[in-house]
Amino acid sequence: MGKRFGKLIVTTVFGTVSMTTLFAGAQSVSLNPAKMQRIGTIDERFQSYNVEMLEVTGGKFWKPYSSLAKQATGSAASSGDTPAGMDPNMYEYRPPVDLANARLRKLAAALGPAYVRVSGTWANTTYFKDGPGPAPKTLPSGFGGVLTQQQWKGVVDFSNAVDAELVTSVAIGPGVRDASGKWTPVEAAKVFAYTRSIGGKIAATEFMNEPNAASMGGAPKGYDAVAYGNDLAVFKSFLAEHSAKTILLGPGSVGEGGVFSMPGPGIIPSTDLLSASRSAFDAFSFHVYPALSNRCSKMGASMTTTAADALSAEWLARPQAIEAYYAGLRDKFDPKKPLWITETADTACGGNPWASTFLDTFRYLNQLGMMAHDGVQVVMHNTLDSSDYGLLHEGDLTPRPNFWAAVLWRRLMGTTVLQAEESPSPNLHLYAHCLRGVTGGVAILAINADQKKAQMLAVPGSSKRYMLSAEPLQSNRIRLNGTLLELGANDAWPALIGTPSPAGIITMSPATIVFIGVPDAGNAACK
Repeated sequence: MGKRFGKLIVTTVFGTVSMTTLFAGAQSVSLNPAKMQRIGTIDERFQSYNVEMLEVTGGKFWKPYSSLAKQATGSAASSGDTPAGMDPNMYEYRPPVDLANARLRKLAAALGPAYVRVSGTWANTTYFKDGPGPAPKTLPSGFGGVLTQQQWKGVVDFSNAVDAELVTSVAIGPGVRDASGKWTPVEAAKVFAYTRSIGGKIAATEFMNEPNAASMGGAPKGYDAVAYGNDLAVFKSFLAEHSAKTILLGPGSVGEGGVFSMPGPGIIPSTDLLSASRSAFDAFSFHVYPALSNRCSKMGASMTTTAADALSAEWLARPQAIEAYYAGLRDKFDPKKPLWITETADTACGGNPWASTFLDTFRYLNQLGMMAHDGVQVVMHNTLDSSDYGLLHEGDLTPRPNFWAAVLWRRLMGTTVLQAEESPSPNLHLYAHCLRGVTGGVAILAINADQKKAQMLAVPGSSKRYMLSAEPLQSNRIRLNGTLLELGANDAWPALIGTPSPAGIITMSPATIVFIGVPDAGNAACK
């Protein structure tokens, strides 16, 4: 609806409200899309996602909160053990994911072009059965799981079908080492060769998942930075000979530079890993988890968070603090290398209970905005469809709020990053990009994380607004301009159409998010 407010138009999505209520404590900012300066660019596949290796092989992954009270069920030769030092009661068996599922492919394709990373802790000790047929009943020595040709072909076919280039890592455990303990490319060679033989390609790879937590990830006993540097040199030579166009990512560390720090013995500082790496990487990768989830609270309650803090300025700034730490390491050890975040979510250990709700969408979009602003080239959400932080419900693949937010980002936010106006409030977060596919157009993302105050955005020209809201905030159902977003019959898409807004003020009610498309901005940086 529109209401006359002085000489401006006030646009809201919540029907008729009193002007006193609507504008009590509201702050305003004038946007000038035509004059926003270009500050950088991001990869066309900037917004990407993970499908865990364990999802592909089948095995025990983070148990959803809905079944935490139950015992883990099922077993499989490919399930392996839980990571070293972790409570097995936090995990639940899943059968191998069906990557040919029509709904899964349709939804994943909506995020393309993207990268799909198939890795994770369990990939460090996964054996590749190089031949047709099912997984062996007995695991080969030194491995924790088995990946079959059929399963990997499913990954390659999925990658091709949804325009998601493949990113992975290789086995590094005791099963791939010679008598002296030196890493050998025996498993990596099988995977890369089979991928080529079926018409696939591995666009990028890390050597191993989270090498600073090597002992937890299945590395040999006593594994250290020197061993990592030696192994990486062998792997780099292997890539140069067998897959020269594959981007070598690394180190892929986790749990540094923020409130959440990796606990326990055996943690190798990334500074040591990078000193031993000798500038081996084509791009600098790392993981961003601002805290541990509730299910991992036994590891340290001080490293968890609460729903009450989910919209706080401190919480929303945590990913940027972690990124700044790793960017500093990049500048010291691998100057000018692109920054890639190969895993991220609200929290480690499968996400918090509200990771599947609109409450986390504020963090999700704010993090994308911050990372693009700071020059990060790729951000891979963990996961597409498993546990509580999945973009899709792992049971019936129902899209969660973060998925719909991801689709709007994909449709509106182009690869040229602009400098938005300075926000007048610590609870109003503003980001701007060139509008995707529209010459001269600008897309603005505004996040009102204030649960009590409205925010007013003065837009000088006509625009289209895409206002996201939910009631309550911890709802797994999200509304676009007041209309519920959900798949229709036969998985028909809802209408993701912006509401036309004339020049004037767009008012954001408390705890809402809006994308604003300004097609006629005439921004020179977007031409």
